[in-house]
Amino acid sequence: MRLHREIILAFIAILLITGIYLGFASHPYLPASSDPTGHSMGITGFLLLLATETLYSIRKRSRRVQWGQMQTWLRIHIFTGIVGPYLILLHSAFHFHGLAGIVALMTGILVFSGFIGRYIYTAVPRTPQGNVVTLEELKQALDDAEKELQKQDHEAVSALPQNLEKISGGIGTVLGRTYLHWRANSAWRSGLRKADDKTREQLRQVDSLRQHRNDLFIQIRTYEIAPRLLSLWRSVHIPLGISLFVASFVHIGAALYYVVLAR
Repeated sequence: MRLHREIILAFIAILLITGIYLGFASHPYLPASSDPTGHSMGITGFLLLLATETLYSIRKRSRRVQWGQMQTWLRIHIFTGIVGPYLILLHSAFHFHGLAGIVALMTGILVFSGFIGRYIYTAVPRTPQGNVVTLEELKQALDDAEKELQKQDHEAVSALPQNLEKISGGIGTVLGRTYLHWRANSAWRSGLRKADDKTREQLRQVDSLRQHRNDLFIQIRTYEIAPRLLSLWRSVHIPLGISLFVASFVHIGAALYYVVLAR
C-alpha cells in the first residue's frame, strides 16, 4: 500500500521529536511527566489531539467555513492524529498506571482505529474536493479504460491477468484490497517474465492503465459496502474519541489540583 504524504511527514516529525526528547533525557532516566519537558510534551500533544478532533469536523460540517479542500484538512487531521498521541506517550514517560495509563492506552487504541478508518476511507472513491464519485462515473471510467486497453496490441492485451474478475464485493474485499492488488501485480510480473520481448515491452507501456483499471474494478465491486463500513467505523471511533477527551480533562484537572491547588 502506498504511504500517503501526511503519514510520511508525521513519522519524520516523530523522529525529530524523539531526538529532541532524548536530548533532554538525563541518562539513564527519561524526562518525567511532571518536569518541564514532560509537561510541554503533554500540553502540545493534547492541543494537537484537540485540533485533530475539532478542525476537520468543523470544516466538514460548516457551510460558512470553506477554507481549503477537504483532502487537505483530512491530511492535517491524520498528521496531528499521529504526532499528538506520540507526544502524549512521551509525556507518560512510559509509565502506564492510574488514570494517566488509561489515557495513554485509549490514545493508542484511537490511533490504531484511525489507521483502520483511513484505510476504509480510501476505499470510497472521491474527487480532490472530497466529493464521492458516483457509481455511473466509475462504470464510465472503467469502460473508457477497457476501450483504451483494446486499442493496444491484441496479443499484449490478452496476456493481461484477469484474476480480479471473480472477487466479491464484501467487507473482505474492502479490507483486503491491498492483498488483491499485490496478487494481481504478482500475476502481472509473472506474465512479464514468460512473455517474449515484444509482448513484454507492450505490456509495460499499458502498466499504468492496467493498475487504473484494477482500481476502478475494485471500487465498483465495493461501492455499496465501503460507505456502510466507514459509517460503522465512525460509530465506534467517535465515541472512543469523546471518551478519551473526557478522561484527558479529568487527568488534567487532577494534575492541576495536586500540583497547584493542593500545595
